[in-house]
Amino acid sequence: MSVNKLVICGVGLIGGSLARALKAAGAVKEVVGVGRTQASLVRACELGVIDRAATSMAEALAGADIVLLAAPVAQTPALLAAIRPHVGGQTILTDAGSTKTDAVAAARAALGDEVWRFVPGHPIAGAELSGVDAAKADLYRDRRVVLCPQQGNRSDDVARVRAMWEATGARVSEMTETQHDRVFASVSHLPHVLSYALIAQILEAPDAALKFGFAGGGFRDFTRIAASNPEMWRDICVANREALLAELDGYVATLGMLRQLIDAGDGAGLEAVFARTSQARTDWAKQQEK
Repeated sequence: MSVNKLVICGVGLIGGSLARALKAAGAVKEVVGVGRTQASLVRACELGVIDRAATSMAEALAGADIVLLAAPVAQTPALLAAIRPHVGGQTILTDAGSTKTDAVAAARAALGDEVWRFVPGHPIAGAELSGVDAAKADLYRDRRVVLCPQQGNRSDDVARVRAMWEATGARVSEMTETQHDRVFASVSHLPHVLSYALIAQILEAPDAALKFGFAGGGFRDFTRIAASNPEMWRDICVANREALLAELDGYVATLGMLRQLIDAGDGAGLEAVFARTSQARTDWAKQQEK
């Protein structure tokens, strides 16, 4: 698999890591960056993540094989609208956003009869650090990538996007955009909200400094993702709010059940819940090692 010209809109952790991975695999000839600030593009060039920064969207898209949208999801409609007048030939568009229903709707609205070009995607990888300086070639190795092919997509185009991600060492799966947003509201978006919420709760305490001073490994593990990009997670929460609210309601109900057990001093009841969930977590971890 080889890409002659890859255009990355948003050269941060996600887009930059894709560029590094494809370069390391010898699977791309040229990477062109598009960004909101010249400084970030200059830095990406200095690091060798991109080969050059585009001077305009028209220049960026000329002869492009694949265009990756790797900016925060709220920017997707504007990016697609900017791309639409300049896209042509066999250029494929894809994205790396954590929400897919909104991306599909944005593509239909912006691209019109060119919507067949857009193959929605989501790499399930990241880190608490953001920006192009955090990009690394092995970010996607043995990680999952989800594609959400649309009815109008050509099978060869979907296969090409799949091959691009597989060249990074990722394992690619497919599901509908609705399935995607429901699943990731549960296993990704909700955990980030909970991590942010715990930090926010402690910050409001009069003895916050004392609590942070004695926080240990468990606190560090649970709150690691609260250091993630605030803009990105703001956009994800708003974009996937329906599915996320359903998950939050379910979590609040579970917390209420545990509160009742604690209030009643029901040690046996608590142990039963903890034993069942501990076993489920252990089983899940074993599956991840395979």
